[in-house]
Amino acid sequence: MREVLGPLLAWWEAGESVGVGTVVATFRSAPRPAGASMLVGPDGSAVGSVSGGCVEGAVYELAQEVVGSGEPVLRRYGVSDDDAFEVGLTCGGILDVYVEKVDRETFPELGAIAADLEAGRPVAVATVVDHPDPGHLGRRMVIRPDDPAPAAGAPPVLGSARIDDAVRDDALGLLASGHSATLGYGPDGERRGEGMRVFVWAFAPRPRMLVFGAIDFAAAVARVGAFLGYHVTVCDARPVFATTSRFPHADEVVVQWPHRYLAAEQEAGRIDGRTVIAVLTHDPKFDVPLLEVALRLPAVGYVGAMGSRRTHDDRLARLREAGVSDEEVARLSSPIGLDLGARTPEETAVSIAAEIVARRWGGSGEPLGALAGRIHG
Repeated sequence: MREVLGPLLAWWEAGESVGVGTVVATFRSAPRPAGASMLVGPDGSAVGSVSGGCVEGAVYELAQEVVGSGEPVLRRYGVSDDDAFEVGLTCGGILDVYVEKVDRETFPELGAIAADLEAGRPVAVATVVDHPDPGHLGRRMVIRPDDPAPAAGAPPVLGSARIDDAVRDDALGLLASGHSATLGYGPDGERRGEGMRVFVWAFAPRPRMLVFGAIDFAAAVARVGAFLGYHVTVCDARPVFATTSRFPHADEVVVQWPHRYLAAEQEAGRIDGRTVIAVLTHDPKFDVPLLEVALRLPAVGYVGAMGSRRTHDDRLARLREAGVSDEEVARLSSPIGLDLGARTPEETAVSIAAEIVARRWGGSGEPLGALAGRIHG
């Protein structure tokens, strides 16, 4: 929803009704992830995408029908459909798309959710997309980490207190990891049951990319990081180089000793398993103390360090002299990036970004044409 929130909110504020199709589950090589949304506006315009073009036409027509009837629909698209040639996914994937009517009456919480996203506050939205009782379909609950527990005797939101408790607990877990997903339960929230499916949009703050070293490569890495959706911080102890004019794509530029800054961010609770760290200084007085901190973080998504083979060997020796264990050193990606033959700062930034993406999703880094089997595991 995040990528189409602007136009959706504008229509919502104007009192208009919008058809919204959202990918709630994917199987095999589906082109868009869970949470991808497409709008069909009151003027007939289409905004966003659920499949990259394969089934947009079918979802467009279904969204118009749903706006007219007011009844939400969960529809599966894929090569197994009878009309697969017309609306199936040529990539061989399968999508479950939930289509609903959104306006001030059906989604009164949208304004507050948009305010949370604008302020960078975490919020999750849980929607019942499948249930044996059609009366449960479309019920929605908004979950925030700092919300108080429901008062005793408060009316249930999704159907029963048992359902609400189960979904709230699971949604908070998804919110902590920053992942959206469809959860399965029994009709009354039984965790081992079947029949009810709840899609959870987890709107966590953007993951962080910490770039250490105010060099030309850092400017390119910050640019690619912003493109990938990271909140980018560039940090360097040298004020003459660490300036906002040199790093226009960074969200913030910090003048501080890198290891002190990272330790303070960890102590403040601003480092998590989605955080990626790129150490580009290749100067031992900066990067060895910094890596001592980075490699001992309890949770971090990626730690990479730039340098030649000689710099890498010297860095490893210095880290071991400082007491960093082999297990901790094994967390380090160095020399940083995948072997793309990169030469320029921009090419090197792509190499680093490719390794970060591969690490996140378990990719091999090999050419897809050289591999067999499904593209997405």
